[in-house]
Amino acid sequence: MQNKGLVKDYLQRSAARIKALQTLYDEKSWSDVVRESQEIVELCLKALLRHNNVLPPRVHDVSPALEENLELFPKKTHKDIAKLIKYSRTLRRDRELAYYGSDDLTPSEFYKKEDAISAKKMANETFDLVFAWCKN
Repeated sequence: MQNKGLVKDYLQRSAARIKALQTLYDEKSWSDVVRESQEIVELCLKALLRHNNVLPPRVHDVSPALEENLELFPKKTHKDIAKLIKYSRTLRRDRELAYYGSDDLTPSEFYKKEDAISAKKMANETFDLVFAWCKN
């Protein structure tokens, strides 16, 4: 049996992170905007899967689970879900790099404002769509 309260919890926590995202953006902490955006997208998509009675995998990119269960979603949402799948994959690639960096990359030097703008847009759009779909 699934814990349906997690859908609400994930969305509430995503809403709090959306507010934090703006603070990070205002502070010009571009790499942190990218990392936090990934977490928002992950939580939202896991909420969407749970809302549709799919137990989300314990991974950071749930796009394969969305693709495998696309038939559970109304046809009119498929185009938007395809976009959210792309967002999840894109941000997942940057998750660790934006947070930890690497021997040849320092996150605050590597990530630029344009990266933050793009990631923030993906997070906000994902939140808005998933919230609207799950509020029923």
